[in-house]
Amino acid sequence: MAWQGGMGKGSFKYAWVLDKLKAERERGITIDISLWKFETSRYYITIIDAPGHRDFIKNMITGTSQADCAVLIVAAGVGEFEAGISKNGQTREHALLAYTLGVKQLIVGVNKMDSTEPAYSEKRYDEIVKEVSAYIKKIGYNPATVPFVPISGWHGDNMLEPSPN
Repeated sequence: MAWQGGMGKGSFKYAWVLDKLKAERERGITIDISLWKFETSRYYITIIDAPGHRDFIKNMITGTSQADCAVLIVAAGVGEFEAGISKNGQTREHALLAYTLGVKQLIVGVNKMDSTEPAYSEKRYDEIVKEVSAYIKKIGYNPATVPFVPISGWHGDNMLEPSPN
């Protein structure tokens, strides 16, 4: 799929779907919550895009408090994952807040699989699944019921259709 977004941010094509503020697009981060609604033959679905950046945690709480299910995006990059899962990391904080706010259904997207060494490393993915599973179990989730999906937002792997990577 060829896509060219404004301001040279073509790699943000999936994030840009819900990022509406000029500042969000310029900075490449979500600042405020955004909603996208659609229906299937069986369900009425509202996707709430909430910020992940520490500076906008109040907005994240506002969005998450309205959710039935959360998708926790975890960066697979060396250093990025470790920072997020560390004692004061955003991954931990967001998972804990989601559970505390009553979101009992969780899906974990392991993003940036294209930036692991080697790219799409199954070993790195398994390592992340193991560590995140241990943490979410501590806070109350049952890891056996939490799907983990390896993705690449940059290349679109497993974003809209299954990827061989």
